[in-house]
Amino acid sequence: MKEIEFNLDENPFINFLSARYAMSARVNVEKMWKWCHENDKSFFIMSMGCLMNAVNSVPELKRRIIDGKAIEYDYLEGLSPIMDEGNKIYKEMRVKTPQEFDDILTWHDYVRELSSDILSGKKEGFFIEMEKRDLTNVANFSCIPWVDFDMITNCVVDGNAIQPLITWGKVNSDFEMSVSITVSHIFVNGRELAKFYENAQKEFNNTID
Repeated sequence: MKEIEFNLDENPFINFLSARYAMSARVNVEKMWKWCHENDKSFFIMSMGCLMNAVNSVPELKRRIIDGKAIEYDYLEGLSPIMDEGNKIYKEMRVKTPQEFDDILTWHDYVRELSSDILSGKKEGFFIEMEKRDLTNVANFSCIPWVDFDMITNCVVDGNAIQPLITWGKVNSDFEMSVSITVSHIFVNGRELAKFYENAQKEFNNTID
């Protein structure tokens, strides 16, 4: 990570009760959805990879406040809740970014194996207190595949928390999928969110070319 020039004292949102806000928009996932079903790949994992790449493509989404200073991480890894097929085991995993692998399919198999190992007890799940998640280079990714939602809210641990929270839902009959992202207005404005969605759509269109 690196310290950046950013005047926190003059930021209009720094003293708000909460600087957190969320946006939801639909992404067309037809190409990725069909490819995953035709090639026995996890749409959940591939979606997370696309969204992780989109988050990491926007510098403002990788920023935090640590020890009173504005910093920017080189990259954010992913935290995601996972469940077994019977919905009896609920754990969390931390995954590396797709850029750390030779290709997206190698990354896909790494995440699939990691998830299986954690759910089976072969590996420990990831845990860090919610209050400390701003102090490490992670974003939270969560899927609600049972609901084609229009919007979603999130629990607020700290009104000035910075960590991005990304949630995606059920794919509808038009192959559109809602993607919600919760961010801090201290660093992220509408222009940056537009870039996130633009890049997310590119990822779903082009990742498997």
